Amino acid sequence: MRTLLAFILTYPRRSIIMLLALLVAGLAEGLSLTTLLPLLATAVGGDTRSGAGKFITDALLTAGIEPTIAVMLLIIVAGMTLKSLLLLLANRQVGYTVAHVATALRLELIDALLASRWEYYLRQPAGSLANSVATEAYRAATGFQYGASVLAFAVQVVIYAVVALLVSWQATVVALIVGSIFSLMLHRLVRASRRAGAGQTRLLRSLLAYLTDVLGSVKPLKAMARDNVADAILRDQNSQLETAMRQEVWSKEALRALQEPMLAALAATGLYIALVRWQMSLPQVMILVFLLVRVLGLVNKVQRQFQHLIAQESAYWALRNAASAARAASERAAGSIEPHLHREIELRDLFFQYGNQELFQGLQLRFPAGSFTAIFGPSGIGKSTLLDLLCGLVEPVSGQVLVDGVSLHDINLRQWRRMIGYVSQETILLHDTILANVLVGETGLGVADAERALKDAGGWDFVATLPQGIHTVIGERGGLLSGGQRQRIAIARALAHRPRLLILDEPTSALDPDSERLICESLQGLAGQLTIIAVSHRAAVSAAADRVFRLVDGNAVAMKDKEWVKETAAVLPGRNVVSST
Repeated sequence: MRTLLAFILTYPRRSIIMLLALLVAGLAEGLSLTTLLPLLATAVGGDTRSGAGKFITDALLTAGIEPTIAVMLLIIVAGMTLKSLLLLLANRQVGYTVAHVATALRLELIDALLASRWEYYLRQPAGSLANSVATEAYRAATGFQYGASVLAFAVQVVIYAVVALLVSWQATVVALIVGSIFSLMLHRLVRASRRAGAGQTRLLRSLLAYLTDVLGSVKPLKAMARDNVADAILRDQNSQLETAMRQEVWSKEALRALQEPMLAALAATGLYIALVRWQMSLPQVMILVFLLVRVLGLVNKVQRQFQHLIAQESAYWALRNAASAARAASERAAGSIEPHLHREIELRDLFFQYGNQELFQGLQLRFPAGSFTAIFGPSGIGKSTLLDLLCGLVEPVSGQVLVDGVSLHDINLRQWRRMIGYVSQETILLHDTILANVLVGETGLGVADAERALKDAGGWDFVATLPQGIHTVIGERGGLLSGGQRQRIAIARALAHRPRLLILDEPTSALDPDSERLICESLQGLAGQLTIIAVSHRAAVSAAADRVFRLVDGNAVAMKDKEWVKETAAVLPGRNVVSST
């Protein structure tokens, strides 16, 4: 019941509306049911002035209405109609709430992840996150629907039980006790559903996380004929998932199959005792059997719906726990000072380490506004980490990142990042149009901004020659374009919102010499309009820059004239390092 209570507390307004509708619907049905006994007594010539029928006949007489068969039939029809209308309202509210719950859970997780620290985000498997947003959110919302059904059937159980108590409290109490014993006997199957549901949540996360990684590496795996290894692992995980799903199906169907004969045996026993042992009148026995069979049938439905609920609850709690963990790893509170970048960016006495590995030891580095700075060094020396420090994605152990003399700790971090255009080492494009890839849903930007950014990135010439121009769909990961074209779109994306600082992480590492030369020419054309910082192994990037630094022993060494050519050759032995000038 913890999950059901959590749903109600999380979405109180929607749950209250739903519960009120269910309650009034149950009362309407109960009122119509109390008319059954005097109706049957009237039909067979029995006494209508005793037992459960007394209340309804007295009420009708007080209102000046003769309790005839026609009147009582009208009451039954009116009560059932009102109940149906109120149940329609309640079920509509349930459906709306299910959609709202799924959306709210997805947004809660996405918002928490996007607000988390970069180190935390990197540790999250992409496939697990996709599973949480898609499968787990849907299963959790479906759990709310089953929880609402539990409440709806429980309300009806109470209404029918109250009417049955008015007919014969002894028989009703006995029936409820026996029904409760049967439910406890079958509760083991309910617990089996909980275990099966938890297994599905765990296995789906693992399966989709591994599948995402495999699909991203399918080309080299196929090229080396090693895709069968990945296939074997995926088959094993799918087999485990199928086993968990079978366990859930078995427990649900076993519960359904066992409930019906138990209910039939209980009804037959009750009918025999009422007629033979207690010598009850036929109208009383008929209405009592109807009510008790209905009560016990609803109890069985409550148990089955509860079984469905706990089979889905693991998805709900997995989502909530993931969102809570992400919120616990949220970024530090940003400062309030608005950044400008009129003069320079300065790294002052920076110390940084990953675990026991020290990357920077008192790093001192300045980037004048409008300059084009290239930074090189061997792999693992900390080039990408330096860019992360500039963006505020990671924080130094000590020292400061200063923008126009103001510490990044005191600057509004979101405003600072809005001033940055970032081109990552891996060019990740959407299976969408060039326009969508440049703007990426940025509000306030349009086609003119995309064209301007593509021209600044040197990509407009090839875009203009495409059949659909800027509206051309470029395929999965931009596979319909060349490497140089993909990189130009990535640079245009970084330039679309008119940043003051352009950061590039290995912008030409996967390009051929001609494409690399064109990209460097585009970057040189942007120099002076904005501040450019690029880390690269490639000599052409360093040649295009007006300032070049080499990272060594946790600090930055400035290269003079063409000294960087020799230094790059030394750092990257075996490479043919040639100046692009």
